[in-house]
This record gives sequence, C-alpha cells and structure tokens, in this order.
Amino acid sequence: MTQLIVLDTVFDAPIAEVCALSLSVNLHLDSMTHHREKVIAGRTTGHFVEGDVVTWSARHFGLPLRLTIRIFDVDAPHRFADEQVRGPFAAYHHEHLFTEIDGRTHMQDRLTIAAPFGPLGRLAEKLFLRRYIQTLLEERNAALISSLRPEQR
Repeated sequence: MTQLIVLDTVFDAPIAEVCALSLSVNLHLDSMTHHREKVIAGRTTGHFVEGDVVTWSARHFGLPLRLTIRIFDVDAPHRFADEQVRGPFAAYHHEHLFTEIDGRTHMQDRLTIAAPFGPLGRLAEKLFLRRYIQTLLEERNAALISSLRPEQR
C-alpha cells in the first residue's frame, strides 16, 4: 500500500528563488548532514537539472542506505519531480509544486512512498515510516527557509 505525504510550506521569497534553492545539491546536503547524507554518484554541486540521476548514501534508523533518484518533469519555477530508480522503497515518487501569491511562495511537497516487505512494510509505514519521512521533509524545508536572506525568513 502506498502512503501519500503532503507538506505545505510558505516562503517570504520569490518563486524562482525558492525553486532554485529546492534544486540545490548543496542545500540538500547541508539539510541532511546529521544523517551523513552524501552524493556517491551523479551531480555533486550546483543545481539538479532534467534527467539527472543521483545516488545518495545516508544513515537512517541506524542503517546505511543508498537511494538512486532521477530528476524529471522540471518546469522551473513551477514544478519538478524525483523518483527512485534503485533503493530501499517499493515505491518513491516526490513532486515539488510552487505557486506565487503576493510575493510569497507556496511550496507543496507530494511524496508517495511504499515500504518493501508486504504486510510487514505496510505496518512499518503506519507505525513510523510515514512520520519519519514527513519529518525529513520538514527539516529540509526549514533549511530552505534558513538559507533565505534574513528579511525573507
């Protein structure tokens, strides 16, 4: 069974700036340092672009994990998506949607995940995985907000 996680975040910054920050490899790495996340294959600096394939290494739940994602459907500054090519999930599809209203940017993360291991995975989704992944998204979005100029926070 898949889980849909929807997270809405509002930024006091222009849409192009928020989208660019969301595509920043460096900002993503900075936001996940406590999980020892690093790029082990693919683009290591700058900004992700259409067609990039990146392999991440990190520690989650005390375990070393690898996740290879593909960046696609890039329509900056309005949207982009990433999905798992290889990794620990049975399914992983993440849409990043941006709209600007009165100089503020509304970003919506729509992440569909499914754990492996059938019924055991579904139980893990309900007990802790959904909340854990949502917390990771919240941490990343807090890092996006922190990276803005002080008057935009």
